[in-house]
Amino acid sequence: MTEKVALVTGAARGIGLATTKLFIEEGYRVVMVDRDGDELAAASKGINSALPLNLDISAPEQVDEMIERTQAHFGRLDALVNNAGVADFGPIEGTDFKRWRTVMETNLDGVFLCSQAATPLLKQSKGAIVNIASISGLRASTLRVAYGTSKAAVIHLTEQLAAELGEYGIRANCVAPGPVRTKLAMAVHTQDIIDAYHDAIPLNRYGSEDEIANVIVFLCSPKASYVTGQLISVDGGFESTGIGLPSLRSG
Repeated sequence: MTEKVALVTGAARGIGLATTKLFIEEGYRVVMVDRDGDELAAASKGINSALPLNLDISAPEQVDEMIERTQAHFGRLDALVNNAGVADFGPIEGTDFKRWRTVMETNLDGVFLCSQAATPLLKQSKGAIVNIASISGLRASTLRVAYGTSKAAVIHLTEQLAAELGEYGIRANCVAPGPVRTKLAMAVHTQDIIDAYHDAIPLNRYGSEDEIANVIVFLCSPKASYVTGQLISVDGGFESTGIGLPSLRSG
């Protein structure tokens, strides 16, 4: 089989699903990984060029299974998109160690486990890794002690991967989305928060899932063949405008 293969974690919804669909438009076969079995079944229905795997990337044995089944089904892997993440926001005093570890297990440990397990296949294809961080990993804000820290670590982990795996032709880059108009975000963001984000973002709007997916797929493509170890903020200029939003501050 000569068709390229991409593996996307957190593929059942949002940015992961948008990225999956764009890869397929570009002629890839896609391994869709998600721990929400019902959402994954619904998202993958009718996508004949996808292999849905209901697995948890925070569990080492399930990550090993993910790679084994990818190799058995497709025989290769050209791109790994570490998108799966836990969005848990709360004050420092309300973040007990269990809550901290729950965020780290998926947002950081999962990225490490998937990248490590996929490396042998990516060596064969001289493939690409794209990690999904967040603008919260670049600029501090209240209520994000675990989430923001995990995403900052992902940014540095990306540089470590690029530095070590470059000699095998593997490229590793990172995308940091800013506010994105997902169903989840729109369900929890009050109008006050929406207005505050619009005021703080130079492009004056939220991004879309497809806009994030476009950058991810580009970084996995031959058009980015000399791009590695880089962080691209896809945020409408949000990072350039200062720290924090009044609407998101407690008290």
